[in-house]
Amino acid sequence: MSDQQVAAPDSLIKILPAELANKIAAGEVVERPAAVVKELLDNAIDAGASDIKVYIKNAGKQLLQIVDNGCGMSKEDIKLCFERHATSKISSVNDLYNIHTLGFRGEAMASIGSVAQITLKSRRHEDESGWEYELWGGEERSFVPAAMEPGTSVSVKNLFFNVPARRAFLKSDSTELRHIIIALQQAALAHPDIAFTLLDSDEVVYKLSPGSLADRIAGIFGKSYKASLIPVQEETSMLSVYGYIIDPKMAKKTRGEQFLFVNSRPFMHRHLNYIIHSAYKDWTSKDHYPFYALFFEVDPGKVDVNVHPTKLEVKFDDERAISTLTRSIVKRALNERFNVPALGGNEFESDEDTESIFKKHFSGGFPGSKVPFDTPLHSKENDRNAGFFKKNDGSDLAKRLYGGGLQSETQRSEDHKQEQQSEYESHDRKSGFWQLHNQYIVSQTHSGMLIVDQYAAHKRIIFEKALSSTESGLPSTQQLLFPQTIDFSASDFAILKEVLPILRKIGFNIQLISGNSAIISGVPADLAHGDERPIVESVLHQYQSYSGPVKLDSREKLIMAYASKAAIPRGRRLSQIEMEALIDQLFSCENPFFDPLERPTAYFMPLEDIKRYFR
Repeated sequence: MSDQQVAAPDSLIKILPAELANKIAAGEVVERPAAVVKELLDNAIDAGASDIKVYIKNAGKQLLQIVDNGCGMSKEDIKLCFERHATSKISSVNDLYNIHTLGFRGEAMASIGSVAQITLKSRRHEDESGWEYELWGGEERSFVPAAMEPGTSVSVKNLFFNVPARRAFLKSDSTELRHIIIALQQAALAHPDIAFTLLDSDEVVYKLSPGSLADRIAGIFGKSYKASLIPVQEETSMLSVYGYIIDPKMAKKTRGEQFLFVNSRPFMHRHLNYIIHSAYKDWTSKDHYPFYALFFEVDPGKVDVNVHPTKLEVKFDDERAISTLTRSIVKRALNERFNVPALGGNEFESDEDTESIFKKHFSGGFPGSKVPFDTPLHSKENDRNAGFFKKNDGSDLAKRLYGGGLQSETQRSEDHKQEQQSEYESHDRKSGFWQLHNQYIVSQTHSGMLIVDQYAAHKRIIFEKALSSTESGLPSTQQLLFPQTIDFSASDFAILKEVLPILRKIGFNIQLISGNSAIISGVPADLAHGDERPIVESVLHQYQSYSGPVKLDSREKLIMAYASKAAIPRGRRLSQIEMEALIDQLFSCENPFFDPLERPTAYFMPLEDIKRYFR
């Protein structure tokens, strides 16, 4: 060692140990159990497997095992595959711009091996036996010969066992299972010629045989999808697009069944999703999302798949051409389905456009009022409504609005119907109620006018009633004359198992049976007969996708989803008796002037503001 080297100060920059570098890389590649499943599925597919089995326990936190019948690995390759940036997929810079495989970065196995307990067994078809390699947190435990069928088996146990902070951030079992199911759905849709099996704690979730893409879609999402599929196919000099979209009547209120692939690789693309959704706007409401599985075949040199370690983001060489072609073929397929020409644009393309025109003419809000149209009712600016629309006793609010007493629904009985009717007439309600556009209930009050959103009001009523049922343990259930058997998707069934105790407390009588099926023999007393299946499916979808402005616990989220579906919809005509009953029930609520998401259920317009307008 030279004198200069001895005198040199210690460097502040140090090369990280391999163990630490792998754990850092794992944070990008291995976000959750589903990310492990995706990487191992990619490897199995690249290995030429025709049959892939996935076994999981505890939503993948305890065990993830992928078994394939692919080409297998030699003894030397087994150890090398756990080295960082070790891959058989590419070997030069030019290969990076001409990728034909799903895996190529050489990071996945090293990352997984650094944060889990792995046992890998593999045998090539030409070898008489295979090898078993055990690795815990990046440290080799054993490497011995193994008797096995040709192919590869990777068992990942206790994910994040040595990174407890990462494990603590994992979601509930149903959420993690749903992500695993989506990863398998993506692989199965992209490769309908491969058999896939998914078992969760020895229960079969999927057993998919090789077949056509339409058969694969039906196998994953149910037989009802097959009859509603609309084929899409177009080929240009630049790319080809094929796949299926769904009949608009099958669109759902939640996302999750939208799939895009480029060169058999699943990818996410917000703009393309928006374009496809927009193409459905003439056929569905804007809050419904159709199923689609579209496959783009592009020259690998025209698309960059090396954008992010998860390999779910891509960049096309000509984004505009891809977008234009997608919009064209989806619209044409829908028009051909219904045997109509392409629809022209309307004067107002959406509710938002109509609202903007309205505000342009009445930019200050209601003439004579200082409160603009877009001012929230519960804001500081809306002082006049702030006095009414706050948490308060419902009967007290009724007195202030109608200038007299108003009995709550719980106080009313058959013996006091006549007395109650005279009470109505004594405080300016003798003219009754009016329904505006079959959406709003208009009522004259002691000092002005009250407008109630019938859907939001009923949502508040159902929410509080269901919440009370779960707390008291005494749900009101009506038994069905003919119980219904419902076949759920795998992801919906996982959620159903999680929330079943709460559903039963609300009033649903549901029994799980084999497969992904359940029998509904009773529903809450508030539900109309015939609504059982769409109600349960919608509740599960809204529960899993809730991202509202109000923080709710699991029970409140589920009840919120139930109330949103079971409430009287806007557009339904109500009788005088129904309107009166709705208002009375609303006033008996703890917080009658806001729905559970703190959106207003009613608007009060003082008489003096109305008079000011006509002066």
